[in-house]
Amino acid sequence: MMIDLRSDTVTKPTDAMHQAMFEASVGDDVYGEDTTVNLLQEKMAAMFGMEAALFCPSGTMTNQIAIKVLTQPQDEVICYKDAHIYKYEGGGMFSNSAVSVRLLDGPQGILNPAQIEEYINPDDVHYPRTQLVALENTVNRGGGSVYHLSEIAGIHTLCQKYGLKLHLDGARIFNALIATGDAAEDYGKYFDTISVCLSKGLGCPVGSVLLGSKAHIHYAKRIRKSLGGGMRQAGYLAAAGLYALDHHIERLADDHRRAKQIAAHLSNLDYVASVFPVETNIVIFKMQSQEALHAWLQHCHKHQIKASGIDKLHARVVTHLQFEEEALHTFLEACTAFEAQTHAH
Repeated sequence: MMIDLRSDTVTKPTDAMHQAMFEASVGDDVYGEDTTVNLLQEKMAAMFGMEAALFCPSGTMTNQIAIKVLTQPQDEVICYKDAHIYKYEGGGMFSNSAVSVRLLDGPQGILNPAQIEEYINPDDVHYPRTQLVALENTVNRGGGSVYHLSEIAGIHTLCQKYGLKLHLDGARIFNALIATGDAAEDYGKYFDTISVCLSKGLGCPVGSVLLGSKAHIHYAKRIRKSLGGGMRQAGYLAAAGLYALDHHIERLADDHRRAKQIAAHLSNLDYVASVFPVETNIVIFKMQSQEALHAWLQHCHKHQIKASGIDKLHARVVTHLQFEEEALHTFLEACTAFEAQTHAH
C-alpha cells in the first residue's frame, strides 16, 4: 500500500464523512438556497468570531478574493517571502488585484511588528500605497511554524496605527490552534478576513471558507462569481466540512505527534544535515547533498512512499488523516534502511 507524505491535501473522506455527504440537504448555492452550505458558513463565522462566511472551491480562491476585497490597484501587500499567496497562487495577486508586493523574511516565516513597520511606505506618489498585511498560519515553507495570538495582537495594533488591513491565510489554522491552545473565536478580533481550508488537515475532499464582515463577504460573493467559483448543489461538499469540524479537529494532535517523531528520527541520521523545528504536521529537512536528496526520494519510491523535494537540498513530509501508526513505523524503517545503504556504499 502506497504511503503518501507529499501533503495533507492527499487525504480522502472517511466512510462516515462519505455518509454525511450522501445525506446532505442541498439547493442552489448561487441563489443562497443550499441549506448545508448556509449552515457551514454560519458555523464557521461563529467559530472564529466573524460576522459572515463564504464557501469556495479552494484556499487559493479565498485568499485571492480577500486580497481583491481589501485592496485597490497600485496598493502594496506585505507578506513573508515564501508565503503561499505570493509563491504558489499563480501570480494571482498581480493578475486579479493589480497590487504590488513587499516580501519580508523571518525565522521560519514568522514576521514581527518592528520589521513590518520598517517597510510601510510613506505617502509618496513614487511608491505603491501600503494597504494590506497578510500572515500565514501555519507557515507552510516555515515547516508548519505557528503564530500565537499574542504575536498576532502586536501586528494588529501596528495595522491599526497605520490604517492597514490584516488578512490571514489560515490554510492550516486548526493545526495552529491545536498546537497553541488559542481560541478560534479570538481571531475575529484581529483580522479583516480569514481563509480557512477544509481540504488539508480536516480531510475534506474540496473546499475552503472565507470569513469577514457582512460587507466584505457580500462583495466577496460577487468576486467569487466572476472567478467561476459560484457552485450549485455544493452542500454535498459542505457536509464534509461540517462533519470534519465535529470530528477531525482534535485528532490533529496525532498528526503533530507523528511529525515530531519523524523529526527526532531524521535528526539522528547521517544523511540529514538539519531539521526545521516541528510544531505541527510539516517536517522540512535538509540533506547533506543534492545527490543524497535524489537518492533518498528514489529509495522512498521503491518502498512505496511518496515524499517531496522542495528545492535542491530540502525535503518535506506532511502527516495527515490517513497516515497512522503502521505507516509511521514503515516510513521510519525505510529512512533507517537508507542510512544503512549509504554506509554500505
